[in-house]
Amino acid sequence: MSTNAVPEILWAQRSSASVPEKNVIMLTINVPNMTAEATKCDLTNTGLHFESTVQGDASKGIEGNKFTFDVEFYENIVPSESKQHLTSKYLYLVLRKEKAQDEYWPRLTKDKVRLHNVKTDFDKWVDEDEQDGEMNAGDDAGFDPSMLAGGGAGGMDLNSIMSSLGGAGGSPDFGAMGGDMDAGDDDDDEDDKGSEGKNPKVEETA
Repeated sequence: MSTNAVPEILWAQRSSASVPEKNVIMLTINVPNMTAEATKCDLTNTGLHFESTVQGDASKGIEGNKFTFDVEFYENIVPSESKQHLTSKYLYLVLRKEKAQDEYWPRLTKDKVRLHNVKTDFDKWVDEDEQDGEMNAGDDAGFDPSMLAGGGAGGMDLNSIMSSLGGAGGSPDFGAMGGDMDAGDDDDDEDDKGSEGKNPKVEETA
């Protein structure tokens, strides 16, 4: 079993100065064969620490591994108002931004670093100047409805989420994708950790 592999991270965001539910970061951490017992995700107001030990499954071509990732966010979030939902393939998080503003974060990370494993989630991304416009009625912006079944993601309702956030539209502003500009060019050396804070409950679905 190799150690300390880095998971693929997909991210997108919405912003609002007046509606907290629209002022969020959306993260998807992709790791195969995850279980709640072997997965830990600690959120603080300044960052995230993730680790998961995966058992190998030769029938699925999955190697045993330990995945770890640390990130310090561009600005603070509110852990108590953030949501997590775990499946065997990914951990999905909706992180509430602490500062209420209409402007997007220019990047995910506090420092202007290059993280080869952090990529824009094009399925969920909406340009800053389009997020309050007409957003492809009925578009689920790449959300998997089954992901939220059974009270997943803190009991969030898919239709409520997407009607408030708007569907996907337009292309990302490449100046706003910190940690995503040179995917694959640099090793992940971001390992700062924030202080401990209140962490949302991780739920697992079959």
